[in-house]
Amino acid sequence: MSEIKAQLNNLRLAPRKVRAVSDLIKGKNVIDALAQLEVMVKRSSLPVAKLLKSAIANAENNADMLKENLYVKNVKVNEGVKLRRFKPKGFGRVSPIEKKTSYIELTLAEKVPGMKRTARQIKKTEEAGSVEEKQAQHQEQRKPEIKTEIGKRSSVFGNIGKRVFRRKVI
Repeated sequence: MSEIKAQLNNLRLAPRKVRAVSDLIKGKNVIDALAQLEVMVKRSSLPVAKLLKSAIANAENNADMLKENLYVKNVKVNEGVKLRRFKPKGFGRVSPIEKKTSYIELTLAEKVPGMKRTARQIKKTEEAGSVEEKQAQHQEQRKPEIKTEIGKRSSVFGNIGKRVFRRKVI
């Protein structure tokens, strides 16, 4: 059973806050997990959703897996490096401040093992990409149209507009 991993290092959020979000998507279908993360109000939901999308892209492009067949097997949130700062207090003392970071490791697995994209589906996506490339090349080769106006343009206000909206007084 193949697994796909994606990781995010040094996220400037406390691990405790990230775990609150990551525990909700553990064991869920990838599409359901993404939908839940999109609606969540927590600040850590956006980086976790981005990491999940990255893992899905890894699975589809590198291992030819189907998005519908994937689920979130495990989400591990560890503590990263702490940024240590100091805040001045009364009577010349200081108190330490620890700005915590998180290290997230996400693992995706297949519901039905061995269910891959068929060669026909892969070929279709490659053909679609090649058709788009051909159209883009054709657009570049075509010369741009140059429109020239004959005569003088008339404004909506006529001469009154020129007087009213003139920047400098003559």
